[in-house]
Amino acid sequence: MKLSPQDLDICCGHLKDDTAQAASVSQPISTPIHQTSLFSFDRFEDLSHGLANEFTTPVYSRGRNPSMTSVEQKLAALEQGEACKLFASGMGVISAAVTAVVSQGDHILFVNQVYGPTIQLATQLARFGVTFTSITSGNLSEAEQAIQPNTKLIWFESPGTMTFTQLDIRALVAIAQARGILTGIDNTWATPLLQKPITMGVDIVAHSLTKYIGGHSDVVAGALITREALLKDIFFKTFLLNGAAIGPMDAYLIERGLRTLPVRLAQHEANGLAVAQFLQEHDAVETVFHPDLQQDASVPEEQLQGYTGLFSFSLKKNDYATVAAVLNALKHFRMGVSWGGFESLAISPQRPDNAEALKHAGLPQGLIRLSVGLESAGTLINDLSQALNHAK
Repeated sequence: MKLSPQDLDICCGHLKDDTAQAASVSQPISTPIHQTSLFSFDRFEDLSHGLANEFTTPVYSRGRNPSMTSVEQKLAALEQGEACKLFASGMGVISAAVTAVVSQGDHILFVNQVYGPTIQLATQLARFGVTFTSITSGNLSEAEQAIQPNTKLIWFESPGTMTFTQLDIRALVAIAQARGILTGIDNTWATPLLQKPITMGVDIVAHSLTKYIGGHSDVVAGALITREALLKDIFFKTFLLNGAAIGPMDAYLIERGLRTLPVRLAQHEANGLAVAQFLQEHDAVETVFHPDLQQDASVPEEQLQGYTGLFSFSLKKNDYATVAAVLNALKHFRMGVSWGGFESLAISPQRPDNAEALKHAGLPQGLIRLSVGLESAGTLINDLSQALNHAK
């Protein structure tokens, strides 16, 4: 893992309060929580000005609250983007970004394995005249052929959901830019510490802050980083109207998570690699889907600066009963949705009757996804070892 010294400083830094009157004035170490729904003004003229400039002025916490400012500035700096907006969830980010940039008659192209609810959103947009195509293989030639004259947005993940395949981000951006198409990425897996898509030309970066950045499985939040002009457009078109506003306490928890993100990621990476290597050598395992174990020569090595603890593997004996038996035998790994917290989790997309759906989504039978946490790698390996006895 190669972490930038500048990024470490941003994560742990404290932005000076410009309202302090002198250097001798004491300031809080943690950002104050402005637990208020609205902000009052002494003069009606000031309120009117605030309402006209709600993108930057706190008027009502559905729009802006000072508790968000510090963490938004830090995330924008980490992604090397112009501006950031916090949301109440990652799906709030994706919904606002997508619906702000597409209109009736437009087409969206999804490339690589993409978060399931994002595709569900696109399915709902079909009711409003927006169509989409999903290229789950991540093949850029196939993706280029799928572009239509009305394609307005290419949305992708790298590494992708569930199978964690990487794309050559710069190559995909070049394809889009040559046709005047916007690009957006869900960068939750890598966090801004391990991958910076804006430096590769991506227009919109989304994060579910619930995952590694929050890090403690106690907050749901999201972030959108892009150009200031585009973010302002999204702010007024969809953010304010969708109501996906983050609360002040949640913003505080996200900033708390940022302070320890670098050290947590290093442990997630070390544990994840140890578990992945164990699984790769296990005779009950068919394939391990981890970016380090499925290197693609077409993807620049420097694109990803390290790994996290989220990956998957498939069983040789891949029926539903075997998947369920392995999961049910786990004693330390817990079963649950989401990932990126301190705890280790396991889940599978397999159901008793969804073989065709998995094939259509480009997912193998017998797939189990692991979110490797911060516990002892030996404890996690021993747990998987005894559970995999049920797959023989």
